[in-house]
Amino acid sequence: MAKPTRSTLNPQQRQAVEYCDGPLLVLAGAGSGKTRVITEKLAFLIQQRGIAATSIAAITFTNKAAKEMRLRAGKLLPGQQGKQLQVSTFHALGWRMLREHAEQAGYRPGISILDETESTRMLRELLPDNTPPEQLRQQRWLISTAKNAALMESDSVPEHVDLLQRYQQQMQRLNAVDFDDLLAIPLQLLHQHADIRYLWQQRLRHLLVDEYQDTNACQYQLLRLLAGDSGYLTVVGDDDQSIYGWRGAQPDNLRQLQADFPDLCVIKLEQNYRCSSRILQAANTLIANNPHLFEKKLWSDLQHGDDPRIIPCEDGEQEVERIVGDLHTRIQRGARAGQFAILYRSHHLARPFEQALRAAGIRYHLTGGQSFFDRAEIRDLMAWLRLLVNPDDNPALLRVINTPRREIGATTINHLADHARAHHCSLFDAAVSEDCLAGLLPRQRQGLAAFTRLQIAASDDAQRRDPVTAVRDLVAAMHYPAWLMDQADNPAQGEKRVAAVRDWLDWLERIHQQLDEPDLESLCAQLNLLSQLDDDNSDEQAVQLMTLHAAKGLEFDHVYLIAVEEGTLPHQNSLDEGSDAEERRLMYVGITRARLSLTCSYARRRKRYGEMLRCTPSRFLEELPSDGIYWYGRDEKRDTARHDEARDLALAELQALLES
Repeated sequence: MAKPTRSTLNPQQRQAVEYCDGPLLVLAGAGSGKTRVITEKLAFLIQQRGIAATSIAAITFTNKAAKEMRLRAGKLLPGQQGKQLQVSTFHALGWRMLREHAEQAGYRPGISILDETESTRMLRELLPDNTPPEQLRQQRWLISTAKNAALMESDSVPEHVDLLQRYQQQMQRLNAVDFDDLLAIPLQLLHQHADIRYLWQQRLRHLLVDEYQDTNACQYQLLRLLAGDSGYLTVVGDDDQSIYGWRGAQPDNLRQLQADFPDLCVIKLEQNYRCSSRILQAANTLIANNPHLFEKKLWSDLQHGDDPRIIPCEDGEQEVERIVGDLHTRIQRGARAGQFAILYRSHHLARPFEQALRAAGIRYHLTGGQSFFDRAEIRDLMAWLRLLVNPDDNPALLRVINTPRREIGATTINHLADHARAHHCSLFDAAVSEDCLAGLLPRQRQGLAAFTRLQIAASDDAQRRDPVTAVRDLVAAMHYPAWLMDQADNPAQGEKRVAAVRDWLDWLERIHQQLDEPDLESLCAQLNLLSQLDDDNSDEQAVQLMTLHAAKGLEFDHVYLIAVEEGTLPHQNSLDEGSDAEERRLMYVGITRARLSLTCSYARRRKRYGEMLRCTPSRFLEELPSDGIYWYGRDEKRDTARHDEARDLALAELQALLES
């Protein structure tokens, strides 16, 4: 039997775990053990308070975080209790609610989840043909914003209400939802149906929410309705790490929580277990320049560690030389590549570092490159899977109707579209309609018949038996691997694409085995909810290159924070809007990723769009403490010879590598 480990919690952590008398806000600073508090509280509620595991929901924002939380909590709980834990993302919880109450929401079984590309393509059909791409993206953003701000039925944005309503009507016709609907529609259900609201309040007796500062208006209202009057709600967050305002996150939800729950208990976790005290001093001094609803100050009893460093560079090329040279020297002296991270505000800054690391023979992993799910062959297979669940899914049908080639041309597809519009039906319904087929040539009818027979047979097969086996048979029946080889520019490219198909099918098998309800619809929905392969493809033995946003929740021994310049960090868009608070929080997140050493760099000149432009050091560098920071060029009197010697050695070693 698993044993609780609360004896090793500090007093504040233990208080947060054991407080169960009402709503609780745990203000958890960076590196203060917030995930441990949540997992320990899950075990405490079940083992000490006798609450059933099925009556508790732990909610977070990413599949990776949910998986880690489930794993850690499962180690504290015996057998069946661990398996019954309900740990999920907001969107996965919303999907459960939508699927269970599809009829009340105006949907049929077999709902498709469209990604952003497909939902944007569908929106294009509702706008005039000459709508420019920028306006299309703007309209898609406005619809997404309205949903995340819980404005689905509001007239606060009257110029967009008509388009939003037509968009939702079209979604319902196709029996499809977009990612935002997975939150917005469940919220509508709870608002409009007292019986559904009561059912879920009774079903989920206690809610635990991680990364609360990242909630948007829709997510907060969803939590508020699920918690009900009982208020058995524990939220864990840190306003200093709220960095997702661009996607609707509202740190002011901390204030709203206090207003909606007057008896809210607030517990602060201020002991940091990650950063050296000098790094933590830099982080505290920086973030003190932001306004705070709740004051807190992190502290650490870890050793002082190295002084954080600031390295000025003449241009971007010298910045790469200095950072990669310093990194290489540390590796030569025994450090492992996986202990390092190079963090930046924007993806374009990574390219020269990739080139230099490759030239130096240093392994690296770039987070934010092409997603596995962005590959054309994977998009094809995902579309086929959705079509097996929901034949009314027009975007999926359009992707696969002629992949592999079936001699179904644009004329045939346009004929189907005209019939579908005239009869208010899906493209698939048109493809099997005798009235529609009568208007086509025999060759066109044959191509459509081959496609619809394949879809109907595969769908029936997947419903009757193991859906993964049915999908494997479908891939073989349409000779998809052979077609990929024929379409490839060369055999190596073809093999790579076929290997990706095999990987996807194997991964499909693993996901299917983990499902509580191993049916086709659950499998398809789970795939659409996941954003990356179940096996994390990051290389733990490689230097990590990633944006500051992607680095949140991670930690490294040594962090290089590059291009800390006005207009980059803080970003120019934020400066134009007159606020730098969120950008300062982003810098704070970057600093607190570092355990042992932190290096910030900036360039006096940097090439942008082919033009060399002058740069100014970020205001955030000036906000760092005057003592405990080594600023090259300013602090020459502080052990200048030692620092110069190390720098010159690093540059010499890098130059030798580049020349060899």
